[in-house]
Amino acid sequence: MRDKAVSRDYYVNQLGFTELGDPHFKPYLMVEKDGIEIHFFEYKDLDPATNYGQVYIRTNDIGGLYQTLLDNQVSIHPNGPLQAKPWGQLEFALLDPDNNLLTFGQKI
Repeated sequence: MRDKAVSRDYYVNQLGFTELGDPHFKPYLMVEKDGIEIHFFEYKDLDPATNYGQVYIRTNDIGGLYQTLLDNQVSIHPNGPLQAKPWGQLEFALLDPDNNLLTFGQKI
């Protein structure tokens, strides 16, 4: 993450995660939702255009999660709307403020 406040806002206020740990420890951010934890370290020189960070998160209610994000006006990746994949998963994807790819999936 380049800016902890921006990342915290996105994950907590837009995606519904809860912040864990000491919020005053500036170079690190931990967030949790439904038993999933994601940890970030500060990297101010990160170039989002060349960032290839990605996370795959499995869920048991992909339709509900997708609709909640749409209702909250969270931007879905232009190439990542909810769709059935040939490998037997329903998936959709988001890009966070630092261009980390978040793909959510559920077995069909």
